[in-house]
Amino acid sequence: MFAAAREARARSFGDAVFLYGFVYFSTYCRNACAFCFYRADNDESPRYRKSLDEVVAICRGLAGSGVVLLDLTMGEDPVIHEEPGYIGLLELVEAVHEGSGLPVMISPGVVPDEVLAGLRASGADWYALYQETHSPELYERLRIGQPFAARVAARRAARRAGLLVEDGLLTGIGDTAADRACSLAAMREAAWEQVRVMTFVPQAGTPLADVQTSGDAAELLTIATMRLAMPHALIPGSLDVDGIRGLERRLNAGANVVTSIVPPTVGLAGVSQAELDIDEGNRTVAGVLPHLARLGLRPGTVAEYRAWLAAAHARLEVPA
Repeated sequence: MFAAAREARARSFGDAVFLYGFVYFSTYCRNACAFCFYRADNDESPRYRKSLDEVVAICRGLAGSGVVLLDLTMGEDPVIHEEPGYIGLLELVEAVHEGSGLPVMISPGVVPDEVLAGLRASGADWYALYQETHSPELYERLRIGQPFAARVAARRAARRAGLLVEDGLLTGIGDTAADRACSLAAMREAAWEQVRVMTFVPQAGTPLADVQTSGDAAELLTIATMRLAMPHALIPGSLDVDGIRGLERRLNAGANVVTSIVPPTVGLAGVSQAELDIDEGNRTVAGVLPHLARLGLRPGTVAEYRAWLAAAHARLEVPA
C-alpha cells in the first residue's frame, strides 16, 4: 500500500513536498469538543490571544525560513466570533497576506457565508474545517452541540466563495474501518483540494483523557488510501502527533505536505501536542529538511506551490 501510494504521489507531484508554517493565534474556544485540549471548560489548557502585530512578525519569520503557506488557526474564540462582521479576523488575514507575501490558510471554525467571501477578498486561499468523522453518530460524541450539517454546509459555502477547502478526520477515537471509509468517500465525492488524517492524542482535562491509544497504524494506512483514492490532492503529514520522529512514516505513506511547522520561543502551541518538539527547534524547516533528503524528497518552492494553487483556483471557476 505504501509503495503504491508513493508511486501515485510521484506521478502527481514528483519529489516535491510542501512545507506549511503553523500559527495557532488564539487558544480560546467556545466549544466543548470531547477530544480537544482547548475545549471551553478545560482549566488545564494554556490560553492566549496573539495580537495582529505579533502574528505578522511570526509569519514573516516563517516566510523567511522557507515555508510556502501560512496556516492561521484558532479555536472558535468568542471574542472573535462575536465581533461585528469579523472585522478583526479579516484584518489579520489581510495583514499576514500582505506582510508575508505568502498564501494563507485560515481555520476559524464555522463562520457566516459573507465572512467566507470576506476572507477570500482579504487574501486567503484556503479554508480549513475538519469534520473529524463523517459518521453522524460518532460525530455527535466528538463535537458536542455542533450540528453535523453546519460544518458540511460551511465547506460548501467556502468553495462557492472561491476558497480552496481542506477537510480532515481523526482516528483512534472509537472509529472503525467503515467510519474511515465513509470519510474518505465523502472527501473524494466533494473533491476537496486538501485532505488529512491525524491520530487522536488523549488530552488532560477532557472526557477522553483516559482513552488507550494503539499507535498510528490506522493513520498511516488512511494516508496511503487517501493518496490512492485522491492522487492529485494535497495530503499533510502532521508534526502535531509524533513530532519530528513520526515525519518519515507519514511521508512514506504518501503524504506530500509537512504541516504544523512552528517556530520556537514565540509562545505558540500545537493542537494535538501543545509543546512537543517546538521549543527544541525540531518543528522547523531546518529540522524537517534532513528527513526529506533521507527519503529522496525536496521542499517544494513557493513558485511551484503558487502554480498548483492557480490551477486549483482555475478549476473552481470552470462550470460543473
